Amino acid sequence: MARTHDHPGELATPDPIRLLAIRDTPLSVDEVLAAVGDDSAGGTALFVGTVRNHDSGADVARLGYSAHPTATAEMRRVAEKVAADFPVRAMAAVHRVGELAVGEPAVIVAVSCPHRGAAFEACRRLIDDLKAEVPIWKHQTFADGTDEWVGACEH
Repeated sequence: MARTHDHPGELATPDPIRLLAIRDTPLSVDEVLAAVGDDSAGGTALFVGTVRNHDSGADVARLGYSAHPTATAEMRRVAEKVAADFPVRAMAAVHRVGELAVGEPAVIVAVSCPHRGAAFEACRRLIDDLKAEVPIWKHQTFADGTDEWVGACEH
């Protein structure tokens, strides 16, 4: 463990944010789980958001995600807020951009904490805040040829 520069005898607290990424390649649950592994954590919560074949009663034919250039920095800001509010030992979040097929993971988040309750709460807060605050937009094309942007007006 690293020592702090200001206080050489004091151990530095490691950054609990182990993985944050926006990618145009398939996401891996195994990678995210490995990133949040921590011997001091008794609970790990994981959320995988996948592309579904319908939305609001309409069949989804295609789906794509786009991200603003500041999206990764915003992900870090959101993750830091969650880490400050919960006893997080490790956390990770990855989001996909580009065209995705039905069934593919679009977002994966995981949080490790000393106890399961905090892990569940922190994981829920992380995914909810990422969806609400990070400028990533979903473009859905429906089977009838209509389309819609989701989230584009929220940021």
